[in-house]
Amino acid sequence: MFIIQAGIILVFCRILHYPLSKLRQPRVIAEVIGGVLLGPSVMGRVPGFTAAIFPTAAMPNLTLVANLGLVLFLFLVGLEVDLRYLASNWKVALSVGAAGMALPFGLGCAIAWGLYNQFRNEPGTVHIGFGVYMLFIGIAMAITAFPVLCRILTELKLLSTPVGIVVLSAGVGNDVVGWILLALCVALVNTGTGLTALWVLLTCLGYILFLVPSQFDRASCGFFERLDGPSQSVVALTLLIALTSSFFTGIIGVHPIFGAFLAGLICPHEGGFAIKVTEKIEDLVSTLFLPLYFALSGLSTNLGLLNDGITWAYVIGVIAIAFLAKFTGGAFAARLNGLVWRESFTIGTLMSCKGLVELIVLNIGLQAKILSTRTFTIFVVMALVTTFGTTPLTAALYPPWYQKKLEAWKRGEIDWDTGSPLISDDGSSTKDIVAAEKLESGKVQRLLVYLRLDNMPTLLAFVSLLGGRPQALMPRMHPQQEAAMSSDGTGPSPDERLKRPIDVHGVRLLQLTERDSSVMKVSEVEEYSIHDPVINTFRTFGQLHNLAVSGEVTVVPESSYADVLITKASDMLSDLMLLPWSETGSMSEAQMISTDVAKNKLYSASYSNFIATTLENASCNAAIFVNNGFGGRVKQKPMLLTRSVSGLSLRHHQREHAASTPVADRSHHVFFPFFGGADDRVALRLVLQMAENQDVTATLIHYHTTAASFEDVKASTSQSAQSASTSAKRATTALTPTASSERDAAFFSSLRHSLPADLAMRVLFESKQSTNLLADAMEQARAEVGQSPRNAGDLIVLGRNVNANVLAADAGTSSTSSEARGCLGPAAEAVVASGIRASVLVVQARGKGLE
Repeated sequence: MFIIQAGIILVFCRILHYPLSKLRQPRVIAEVIGGVLLGPSVMGRVPGFTAAIFPTAAMPNLTLVANLGLVLFLFLVGLEVDLRYLASNWKVALSVGAAGMALPFGLGCAIAWGLYNQFRNEPGTVHIGFGVYMLFIGIAMAITAFPVLCRILTELKLLSTPVGIVVLSAGVGNDVVGWILLALCVALVNTGTGLTALWVLLTCLGYILFLVPSQFDRASCGFFERLDGPSQSVVALTLLIALTSSFFTGIIGVHPIFGAFLAGLICPHEGGFAIKVTEKIEDLVSTLFLPLYFALSGLSTNLGLLNDGITWAYVIGVIAIAFLAKFTGGAFAARLNGLVWRESFTIGTLMSCKGLVELIVLNIGLQAKILSTRTFTIFVVMALVTTFGTTPLTAALYPPWYQKKLEAWKRGEIDWDTGSPLISDDGSSTKDIVAAEKLESGKVQRLLVYLRLDNMPTLLAFVSLLGGRPQALMPRMHPQQEAAMSSDGTGPSPDERLKRPIDVHGVRLLQLTERDSSVMKVSEVEEYSIHDPVINTFRTFGQLHNLAVSGEVTVVPESSYADVLITKASDMLSDLMLLPWSETGSMSEAQMISTDVAKNKLYSASYSNFIATTLENASCNAAIFVNNGFGGRVKQKPMLLTRSVSGLSLRHHQREHAASTPVADRSHHVFFPFFGGADDRVALRLVLQMAENQDVTATLIHYHTTAASFEDVKASTSQSAQSASTSAKRATTALTPTASSERDAAFFSSLRHSLPADLAMRVLFESKQSTNLLADAMEQARAEVGQSPRNAGDLIVLGRNVNANVLAADAGTSSTSSEARGCLGPAAEAVVASGIRASVLVVQARGKGLE
């Protein structure tokens, strides 16, 4: 019977969660609604349903498993609570948390008088004093759902904002104080006298003091560091501590969940121990145990008892007090801490979220017979309404456009009333000055790199080309001789002695899932950024190659990867955003990459859509890097041969693990066909900057069409509908043999004649006329790249030119996917599909003055 009950509950809750997830609602909403529908309110009215599926004799087994899940879940809640947030933001946490609890607690005590007198004599309750009843109702009104709060903040991308920091800090304190008050209330109910309750609380306090010492922390961290993650023995020891703790608090007269919460609270967060333990047990708890528990809450809810006017008046009153009291207390406290009104209102809305913690409190009250079934139903409706409304209200009060405007206003960049940029003394805005400096310099000074584990060797090799010559390689001079040469004017110039390094910021994106451990990673993302091996490898490599490197880890849903990169690039005022093409052919960073997967990596629709979305909305220049042996060839898997036993075959394993020899030739050759347009102009600047590296040589050829060939292509594309004529004209302006072509030719010629002498030795400029641009460029590319198999890899640089009809006509059709062509552009897609032995860098221009 238990298997049938569990199966029905799980399937029912999963089906309900799908539509509710589209409204950004937490899973607990679906689980409680599922229980309500399966209970006496809906399905219970079907004759024989309750007797057949949920008979009274079978409910103890279901309740036992659900309560075990509740204990484990409260242990996870304790793991999720990081007291370091409370310590680092204690002032705001104390004020917002205290105001957010005091006002609803006081109003809850007021409405408790009416509830106590109206419903205290209903069946299923025991006689208790008004003081205990008032305490319980006040707790139910004042508590905040910390786990659901973390999920909402993460999904709305508010965790790193001032609103998120304040709410998270206040939520931690609110959660801890709420559970302590609940333990006091349960102790008073179970003991019956104040003296016995005092003894219980003192015993509980002594137990807390027994758990607090750091011996458990040091032992756990020691196991964790030695084993690079908690082993089965460590997980078993941790769970044993949680179960023992819950047993002890249950025996002394509090509640088992309080002991489990304490056990989770004392677990160390250093080194990611709490996150790793959560990952081990969260799936079983969240997919099996919790749905059973909250479905039981729904089964205990009977909406049919809300059948008169006075009951509905209390429903409305309870909802109003639960929301308005929390909203008012949190908002005014946040305003006193210096936040603007709209931020304060958002904090008040978030603090009013009840969620699954409220339901746990209500179930404890129902089991202790403090609440009747009718009163329990009133508060369940309140919990559902306040939880359901938190996400849409927060999104409406604090939308992304308002966050950006507020941040710009706080930085002094815009006028609040008009939203226009502030004008400097010389009459120009800040953004115009930055844009002018970027266009004037032409070189990449701020680079944003999307770090992927499968692309790290390639990214390190490419970014090192932009680092220039490290200071350690500069010739050393005696200080006195250097001073004498400087006075004579024969010494090195300041620019030669000290070159400003490029600012490189690496962003590693981790997928945010529905698991609690994923949300914990978000709350501890700063520590993750400090200790992440990918970020640290990138940081160390950059420092050794004359780069000013920084990095961060961001945990967001996969659908938000593009938005995060665009926002980071905009905030940093990046000159270039570098996006590597996935070696796995998907969004995953799987370490097991087969040869077939690497060959078909361009066929991934999901990654193509991600790149296309990023390029479409990017506010700075962007480049896509498609690797093909850049930085040195990867060791290939040896062929499997069938041979007889011999001395050679016995030594076969030694050849499999032979060391790779150092790259003798560290040179790179870059081929760049210049077709014209904004994309190619930006790409040309980038190629010349890479060529400043002593190991880089480059061939730059300007391909241009004759007037006759252009007219043929133009005639072939003029048969489109009149509605598309404007876009077609705009798409071909980059290659028309008129003003734009003359501008491209002048640009190419000016850079050619202004080339420094040391750079002219490694860079070759040419100009060619062609009737088939892409075919001639690919033929030249085969002759230019891949000629030195032992070098560090060659590179073909192309402008994206995704709307260039001339190149699209030359490219024709290929074996790769249409998504890849739309993402990389016709020229780059044709080059990648041709199998030329070189990596490809596709550049797209964005920004004022580049079109």
